[in-house]
This record gives sequence, structure tokens and C-alpha cells, in this order.
Amino acid sequence: MRSLYRLDAVSQRLAKLQQQQEHETLRSTYERMLEKGADRFQVKPAGLPAMDHLYDELPNFHEALDDVKRQIALCQDSRDALEIMPILLLGPPGVGKTHFAREIAELLGTGMGFISMSSLTAGWVLSGASSQWKGARPGKVFETLVDGEYANPVMVVDEIDKARGEHAYDPLGALYSLMEHDTAEAFTDEFAEVPIDASQVIWVATANDERAIPEPILNRMNVYQVQAPDHAAARAIAQRLYAEIRADHDWGQRFDPVPRADVLDRLAELAPREMRRALMTGFGNARLAGSDAIRLDDLPAGNARRAKLGFTH
Repeated sequence: MRSLYRLDAVSQRLAKLQQQQEHETLRSTYERMLEKGADRFQVKPAGLPAMDHLYDELPNFHEALDDVKRQIALCQDSRDALEIMPILLLGPPGVGKTHFAREIAELLGTGMGFISMSSLTAGWVLSGASSQWKGARPGKVFETLVDGEYANPVMVVDEIDKARGEHAYDPLGALYSLMEHDTAEAFTDEFAEVPIDASQVIWVATANDERAIPEPILNRMNVYQVQAPDHAAARAIAQRLYAEIRADHDWGQRFDPVPRADVLDRLAELAPREMRRALMTGFGNARLAGSDAIRLDDLPAGNARRAKLGFTH
């Protein structure tokens, strides 16, 4: 267990509000903090978790998986907490960057918070807005830690290169302190104004273009360039998705256990994100045709081949 905040500090803040009629949201926030208590589970694997399946499912993420494995190995059989350096996954859309983050959260069993930076216009979504503002509320980091069960959740910052904001409200401003271990130990959400320990948060950011990310943020992260999987790896991903969808649905038992080779070849031309949609369409069309196998004609028409993927500087 790890204590994330001081209960006496929360009680003092709450006492100051008792004489005021306004700030109902702030009052309920303090009451929730006191009710839940300050202690959260700090997950730490007793040994190296089974990761072979991730190497099979995420063939284009081996370098990032190797890094996670190394950092887990460092803390096993010791009194040290699990520390995973912030990760930045650089790559084109649809290659599985967000899926990787979800798999890491599931692997560690720590829960996950998700922030889509492309939809943010102000930094307060991360760090909270002052309670003096109408409609103010705590930030995503605060909510994930206080409302969650874990001191070290995986926090996904999706499309960090798409962050936009006015000069006074830098959407990335809070990350400068949150990604530094020493300052994150006493992170203060602007709404609650109570220091909270965010030092154990596991950060995974995704981006398409590193040129839009400030250098100080890049310097705080281990950066991995993720290319689209090659044809053989993409084919393996398509076969795994076929088996997964078939196993997850009762109607899946009506279909052949293994998809046709030409269907796999066609699916391998798609980005992993698009494969699932194509397969669901294929299953539906095959069912309408009374067939127990997906054929090429059942897949969506006009499946464009993937453009050659790379990075320019």
C-alpha cells in the first residue's frame, strides 16, 4: 500500500468550506477523499509476468516490450517499487499504439486512465481548474488516482503531438512536473489544492510526429519508433483477431476455425486497427450468404493497400 495524500490536509480544506454555501463540488471531492482514505495498492510483480503472448500479438513493439521487461526485472526480489520510465510510441495511425498501452495496463493489473490530447484545449484537463471558475473540476490525473484502486496506474496520453491550447493554458504544462519523479511526489491539482503523490504513475504517450512535441517532454521519455508490421507479422495478427472474434461470440462457432489463406493475405494489407472492422463485416456478409467461411467478396470493398510507412525529419 502507498499513501497518496495527507488526510489531515484534506480535513483542514474541508473545514474551511463548511461555512460557505458554494463550492459543493469541491466539498464532495474532499468528502470522497476522506471516505476512500489515502492508501492505494502499489502493484509490484513478484516475478517477471508472462509476456510471450504480447511478443506474438505485438510484433512491432518488441523494443518497447523489452524495456518494460527490463524495468520489471530490476525491482523483483527487492524492496524497490516498480518504476517504468515514461514511454513515447511514435508511429503512423492504426499500428496498435493505444492497444499496446491497454495491454501493459492489463499485464500489470494497475488500471488505466486515458487522455486524448487531440480534444484538449486547456491544460486544466490534466491538472484541474481552480475552484473559483464556474464548472471547475479535478483533472484526469487526480481523478484516476483518487477514484481508482492503485497508486501506479497506466496513464495513456493519446496523440500528444495534437495538443493545442491558448498561450496561458498549455495542455502539456502539467506533464513537465508529472513526468519528473521528484516533483510528481507532491503534485497539486489546481481544483483540490491538496498535494497528491503521482510519482508512481506509468506514463505511455502516443504520437504520429515528434516534431510537434516540445524537447523537454521528449527528454523525459524513452522514445520508440513503431513501424507497421511486415506482411508475415500482419498476417499473424489477422489470424489472431479472427480467432479472438470467433471465440468471443456464440455465433463464431458457425465459422471455420481457421480463415482462408487469401482472406488473411487481404487482411494483412490493412493496418491492425482496420482489420477488426473488416473481419466483422466479413463475418456478417458470410452469414447473410449462408456460408461458414469468410471469402474475399465478403470483405469490405475498396480496401486500399497500406501506404509505405516511414518517418521524415
